[in-house]
Amino acid sequence: MARKKQEVVAEVATKKATISDFDVIIEPLITEKSMSASQENNKFTFIVKKTANKTQIKNAIHKIYNVNVTGVNLVNVPAKVTTRGSRYKGTISGFKKAIVTVKEGETINLFAD
Repeated sequence: MARKKQEVVAEVATKKATISDFDVIIEPLITEKSMSASQENNKFTFIVKKTANKTQIKNAIHKIYNVNVTGVNLVNVPAKVTTRGSRYKGTISGFKKAIVTVKEGETINLFAD
């Protein structure tokens, strides 16, 4: 009997977003270029964990936003060295960016109330 209970719990856990799904997706990247791509081509941009792969990102977006993902492109943005004036130097840390293509007719509401 304990086995059936574990199987039912596993089925329920796969339908909803879990904490690990929210760990994969850090935040949406909102820029002028990404917003125009979302309106014209159904492409949405997210900052994701550096160790995440395309399958994990696709599953996380599907579970969190309830949309069908047709494609995922990944970009590693390198760290940059910056200078403020002539004295202060620093770095802007790098990150991984995912450009997610959503099925035609579906959309992700990034500015939910």
